[in-house]
Formats: sequence, structure tokens, C-alpha cells
Amino acid sequence: MQLREKQKARRLYGVLERQFRRYFKRAGRGAGSRGERLLQELELRADNVVYRMGFALSRAQARQLISHGHMVLNGRKHTIPSATLKVGDQVQVREKSRRIEAIASALSRADAMGRPEWLRVTPDEFSGVVTSLPERDHIDATVNEQLIVEFYSR
Repeated sequence: MQLREKQKARRLYGVLERQFRRYFKRAGRGAGSRGERLLQELELRADNVVYRMGFALSRAQARQLISHGHMVLNGRKHTIPSATLKVGDQVQVREKSRRIEAIASALSRADAMGRPEWLRVTPDEFSGVVTSLPERDHIDATVNEQLIVEFYSR
């Protein structure tokens, strides 16, 4: 069960085993529950934030948008999908990329679906800001993080 839960989290966020282990190690350094910190680390990845803001229909599409240079982080072109964002970081779609049909359709779908409370998005300007750390209540991942902690603790 523990292995399956870990694999489910890895697939959900599109992270390789070595990266996932690194996130788990980093989550152990922070204050609070290790499982909750792990989910925060995964939620604050650039590709996940772009997906949660509604600029992409999936995390894989968000990863591709970032790696192809369509996103701007704090005013600079950004091409690293695994970068961890911080509170106050601003994400925008590049001026030239705003005409991409996939981004427009994703934004219209996100308006209907809603966005997490820890993000503030301005769809008209194709931008968003990380306003706070995601809390467990606001993370809709159907993952039991305690089983992941137990898996790595054996």
C-alpha cells in the first residue's frame, strides 16, 4: 500500500524517483508534518503552479509550455519546470505566447473549474502570483501522504 501511494504521488506530479526522494529529504528539514511539507514542495513546482493557475490543461502540458520558453517568472524568461517557487513569485505567459490556442482554452476551462486559494490569477493579463504556501486543505491530491512517510521510514 505504501509503495502504491508513493507511485501514485509520483505519477500525479510527473516526478522521477530520484527527484521524489530529494523532495522527501527536503521536506524533512522544514517545520511541521513531513508528509504535508512533501505535498507543499510538490505543489510549488513551477509546472504544477502553471497548471493550477489554469494556463495549461495538464501538468505535462504545463511542463512543455515552460520548457519551450512560453512562461516568465518574476519578469525573466523561465525554462525549468522543476523549479520551486516561493510566496510572492509572479508567473506570466510571455507576450508572444498569449495567442496560443491551448493556453486560451485552458484559461477558459480554469475559470469554470476554479483555482486554489493560495494563488491569485489575473486571466486578462495572463499572470498570477503565489500568495501563500498551500495548506493540506487546499491541496486536492488524493494521496495519503502518511503512507509515503511510512514507506521512506522503513
